Amino acid sequence: MSAQPSRVSVITINYNQANVTGALLESLRKVTYPDVEVIVVDNFSVEDPTEYITKHFPEVKFIRSDKNLGFAGGNNLGIEAATGEYLLFLNNDTEVDPGFLEPLVELFKTHPDAGAASSKILYYNSGGVIQYAGSTCVNPFTGRNKRVGFMEKDQGQHDTLRQTDLAHGAAMMVPRKVIEKAGMMPDFFFLYYEEIDWCESIKKAGYKIYFVPGSRVYHKESMSVGKNSTIKTYYMTRNRLLFMRRHTSGMKKIFWMIFFLLVSLPKNTLTYLLQRDAEHGRAFWKGLMWNLTHQANGQKVKYP
Repeated sequence: MSAQPSRVSVITINYNQANVTGALLESLRKVTYPDVEVIVVDNFSVEDPTEYITKHFPEVKFIRSDKNLGFAGGNNLGIEAATGEYLLFLNNDTEVDPGFLEPLVELFKTHPDAGAASSKILYYNSGGVIQYAGSTCVNPFTGRNKRVGFMEKDQGQHDTLRQTDLAHGAAMMVPRKVIEKAGMMPDFFFLYYEEIDWCESIKKAGYKIYFVPGSRVYHKESMSVGKNSTIKTYYMTRNRLLFMRRHTSGMKKIFWMIFFLLVSLPKNTLTYLLQRDAEHGRAFWKGLMWNLTHQANGQKVKYP
């Protein structure tokens, strides 16, 4: 008699995109893994999708938050409701191959040191253009990381299962036991950099991050906030600085602060001025100012 397969809980966040989320759920209906629990967390969308989701996808465990908790907060709500041994965090603007779960589960079964893993992520309807095939660590000067294979045509050049520095939040599996040790997603990031910070916590807990090319996910990228939205500019600026404050010390902290003050700050400010883009300029400076009024744990600074 074969062993009972470990349950996988797939968690996805919906925010004002019920039809996009519905396309993902249709995709998940075709998966071949035998024990899958699908959880949709609605982050207090303007139009309540409860009726749509529960009517068309009755197999889904649906949770509607009473406020927008952000990406990390919404996923943490899903974690609390999940019953699986493995939890897969999947962007709602993705679709999946039917067999994408088996390689991920197999990795954790055969690599006890694995704390998180991401699929190969391809741009949706791109003819096989890669978005993610692993990642470098965050540069200690710029606060940025580079994705392996980014914008390359997938020709099998990144088909080796391997350790990598960072997982990708669009398709990231983490075992329950790892969450119990490393903690849940840091919800004070709200949007962007939360999975990068979480990967650092997972590594500090003694685990490794893996890229699993046998699992394939197709990403429609930035449908939630828009590629050039001021929301993205604000949170990317705010959270890049926040991440660096949390994960650098000594000379590295001094060097990145000098780099930011002498290179990033004037370059971005001048770019927005030349483009006459006051809205993004204000969003950039707002992200900077947030860091001057908040601690590295996201709490507001209290003055005597």
